[in-house]
Amino acid sequence: MRIGLTYDLRSWYLERGYTMDETAEFDKEETVAALEDTLMRLGYATERIGNLFELVEKLAAGKRWDMVFNISEGLYGDGRESAVPALLDQYRIPYVFSGPVVMGISLNKYLARLVVDAAGVPVCPGIIATSVHDLDQSSALAFPLFVKPVAEGTGKGITTRSVVRDHDSLVTLVAELLATYHQPVLIEEYLPGREFTVGVTGSGAEAKVTGGMEVICRDNLPYSVEVKENYENYVKYAVYDEDIREECNAVALGAWRALSAVDAGRVDMKADRNGKMCFIEANPLAGLNPIHSDLPMLSRLNGMSFDTLMDRIMESAKKRHGLA
Repeated sequence: MRIGLTYDLRSWYLERGYTMDETAEFDKEETVAALEDTLMRLGYATERIGNLFELVEKLAAGKRWDMVFNISEGLYGDGRESAVPALLDQYRIPYVFSGPVVMGISLNKYLARLVVDAAGVPVCPGIIATSVHDLDQSSALAFPLFVKPVAEGTGKGITTRSVVRDHDSLVTLVAELLATYHQPVLIEEYLPGREFTVGVTGSGAEAKVTGGMEVICRDNLPYSVEVKENYENYVKYAVYDEDIREECNAVALGAWRALSAVDAGRVDMKADRNGKMCFIEANPLAGLNPIHSDLPMLSRLNGMSFDTLMDRIMESAKKRHGLA
């Protein structure tokens, strides 16, 4: 089986003048090489495609693949993670990971909250603001609040100021985020408890947890892009405890199934002031650097090798597409 790889190589964009912030979610060469090497070890032939622009060129030239392993994050708009799967759907080319609707809903953390909440998975109180005038609704929320762009990943837009303790600070920060990221702002009651991320593989009733880990940030720092990029200095990761495992797994599987996510990804959660675990967000396009990314890391901490994780992903995708 010939597998094409779609991805956003950070160096490709930086060479063309894009900024570090714009490319914060993109991959390094070592990640693409690791995916390629692992797929070949598992018995697949591989071909690098590249990003959306390169995919368009290759499709127009008549190139096709038995399946595409897609980790492309996209560049602009709240449908950016949906662009590659939507294009592949039109060419009827099978691909790994979720489709455009799931990618779009999951990227918009407010829409994901609505879907997950409707399925009975716990979420904390929150509102969405498209302007500072929407903050009139915030009186229903209890300070402190946590404020972030609604459709960013990798901790973009999150800083030590994200925990807001009064209305004036809330107005100032929301105005700044609206101006900087040109998208709505999500405002939630701050979750002061322990934070976890749980890996899931498979789809629907067959979805399984690969394991979970606690994310312990030094000095209670928020899990921002700067903290994630320098995690060795700021973060301790630990396998989740037996006493919390069942609750974390239930939140992860409940959210994963509610969103109809497939093949593999992560669900993030944090405990509220009463100790109840609440959904934060789902990542159906989780990072796959075998050393540094959270999904491979938590899987490894729970006894699952990167090759096994990748094999599970491929077997799930092949079964969905009738190629197993």
